[in-house]
Amino acid sequence: MNLTKLLQSQGFGTRRECRALVMSGRVGVAGEEILNPDAEVAEHDLIFTVDGKDWRYREKAYVMLHKPSGYECSQKPKHYPSVLGLLPTQLRNRGLQTVGRLDEDTTGLLLLTDDGQFLHVYTSPRKSIEKVYRATVKHPLSEEQLNALRKGVVLHDDPEPVAAQSAVARDAHTLELTLTGGKYHQVKRMVAAAGNRVEALHRERMGAYSLPDDLAPGEWCYVEPDTAR
Repeated sequence: MNLTKLLQSQGFGTRRECRALVMSGRVGVAGEEILNPDAEVAEHDLIFTVDGKDWRYREKAYVMLHKPSGYECSQKPKHYPSVLGLLPTQLRNRGLQTVGRLDEDTTGLLLLTDDGQFLHVYTSPRKSIEKVYRATVKHPLSEEQLNALRKGVVLHDDPEPVAAQSAVARDAHTLELTLTGGKYHQVKRMVAAAGNRVEALHRERMGAYSLPDDLAPGEWCYVEPDTAR
């Protein structure tokens, strides 16, 4: 692939900006400084450098973010900063989108990608992607509440009961809830319908992806695509 085109595909700017990067001696391939912006490079397993920092060529980007509280999952946020601001400019330039959304006060695992097919699969209700949440609730959990969540509760905008895949009390005020749906404020509304109230909400898992213990709030990492679906 033409080096300028490659840099542009990886989010390093416009065609003109990428050509200037190369001609100013800021780009290297296989340990060699490249000054020709029209040089052809093989993108397979390519590691290139910009300003001395290593980057791996990725045809599509798959990112896991540990979302902190106080951020919106939107490219045009209204009341809080966007989660996209937590990513480097190169990833934002690629047009990454969040795979589903978390409320601004909800923390935990958030996936982002520029792969439309992956986005479709992971957000399609027909694929029944499991999502595991840890909810801190106001009142002590009862077996009656847990059974209601497992059996199904009725939300005010849907006459059909909505059931959790599983509902387990980790302790008196900590609920582990596994869902496959993605309705608006679903966890909070289900818990309210069961007779309790969510005080804090954290997503631990989504499909094949689990939030690593060493990924701090606000930090991100690349992940590999889930090819099982």
